[in-house]
Amino acid sequence: MTIRAVVFDFGGVLFDWSPQHLYRKLIADEQERRWFLENICTQAWNTEQDAGRSLAEGTRSLIAQHPEHRALIEAYYARWHEMLRGALPEGVAILTALHQANMPLFGLTNWSAQTFPYALERYPFLQLFRDIVVSGQLKLIKPDPSIYQASLTRIRAHLPDIQPNEVVFIDDVVGNVDAAIALGWQGIHHVSAERTAAHLRERGVAF
Repeated sequence: MTIRAVVFDFGGVLFDWSPQHLYRKLIADEQERRWFLENICTQAWNTEQDAGRSLAEGTRSLIAQHPEHRALIEAYYARWHEMLRGALPEGVAILTALHQANMPLFGLTNWSAQTFPYALERYPFLQLFRDIVVSGQLKLIKPDPSIYQASLTRIRAHLPDIQPNEVVFIDDVVGNVDAAIALGWQGIHHVSAERTAAHLRERGVAF
């Protein structure tokens, strides 16, 4: 079957983002740092902001629960840009090659509406996408089926007759890929750029 659109996740595929990049500067001890990120500023807490909660509200709520960690909690979004180390060149190379091959490209990312503009302003390769669905803007989040439906609706604004099985979704989180497949999309679990490129070519995508 023909692939007519490629949808990219961002973090772990196109961007090197990790709280570790910041908190290595703030908590020298590795075990203490791991404990803090697994128990205080957790991924689940950050996901609430990616799902639409404001950074101020998320920060306020967490400080109320853990006032003894106030300074470290405040740093999470005050210095958020230090978690975004930069682009992942191998992933961006696939994106660029697909663009040069005239493949329609779309983004589907779990990302706060308040921090996404920072990336949009600084990384020109994001202009290669015809549209980008940002979870924090819709207040929906992967792997909720609703965000994939919203993404498909936006894709159809450019490709009106496209069917779900003509879309391939690339994400480094297997649960997010499985959710897309459950809706009839094709999916690639991104482990490395080399393997993702091979999976695309196996599906007949020439680039």
